[in-house]
Amino acid sequence: MAANLSVEDMLDAYRTMKTIREFEDRVHVEFAKGGIPGFVHLYAGEEASATGVGMHLRDDDRIASNHRGHGHCIAKGVEVKGMMAEIYGKATGTCRGKGGSMHIADLDTGMMGANGIVGGGPPLACGAALAHKMKKTGGLAVVFCGDGASNQGTTFEAMNLATVWQLPVVFVFENNGYAEATDARFSVSCKDIADRAKGFGMPGRIVDGHDFFAVHEAFGEAAERARAGGGPSLLEHKLDRFFGHFEGDNQKYRPDGEVQRLRDEVCCIKRFQKLVTSQHGISPDQLAAIDQEVATLIDEAVAFAESSPDPDPAELLTDVYIKY
Repeated sequence: MAANLSVEDMLDAYRTMKTIREFEDRVHVEFAKGGIPGFVHLYAGEEASATGVGMHLRDDDRIASNHRGHGHCIAKGVEVKGMMAEIYGKATGTCRGKGGSMHIADLDTGMMGANGIVGGGPPLACGAALAHKMKKTGGLAVVFCGDGASNQGTTFEAMNLATVWQLPVVFVFENNGYAEATDARFSVSCKDIADRAKGFGMPGRIVDGHDFFAVHEAFGEAAERARAGGGPSLLEHKLDRFFGHFEGDNQKYRPDGEVQRLRDEVCCIKRFQKLVTSQHGISPDQLAAIDQEVATLIDEAVAFAESSPDPDPAELLTDVYIKY
């Protein structure tokens, strides 16, 4: 599965996954101190999914995200300091402090926006994919959804439209087993979300979302198909989140010891470290150097956010409506 990846590619993948993990772990700490306003939903544990997808994307490709979108942003190239400032609600944030954690966007990098509306992303991704098709750019759109969004009408309508119009879009369902506090076994009508693809006439595939290489391979095939005019695909990444649905969630709905077991046994970063150091000629020292680089970056991002000014109240009503 790593046949088409160089050592440098794998180091880049590790850097992205480690950046997401350290970013989320630090936000978890800083949120508890009371300096971050609003709601925060952390992506820790799911890093292989965003990274395996993001490595295939071009600058002009577009992604739509959800409320748990920090990892998607980082994997698409959104600047980390601007993201942290946005989460802190500061004027130097990517959305000038108006979006916060759930609505980070950066159109310059192709990140159309995280979205607090469950199922809000699929129609947006179809719009971006339609633009690529009409302009014949060879570009594609990706939408990240959760198992909860897999039940939304907007999602079904978007999947149907994507197939009818043969749009270059990939639907990535990150199934972490819980829609807020509801176990997916009680809320999803079939065992595998990927099976629903058949009803819309597109291929569906289950992927081990803890395995970067499996994600990279599966998405590479879906992306190639979309760029070649083959239409949409659905990928179901089965994975786990390490934190609650939101910061402050007591997670009483999870079995005792579940999170610690996941951290010990299925962590995607630990799996990646073990594989690349044992089979792909990467040394622990190379990974340790990246660890230090990332730690410094996150420290700088927090310092930047904390020292940045609050938004100017005079700008409260700007950027609300677009003018043509």
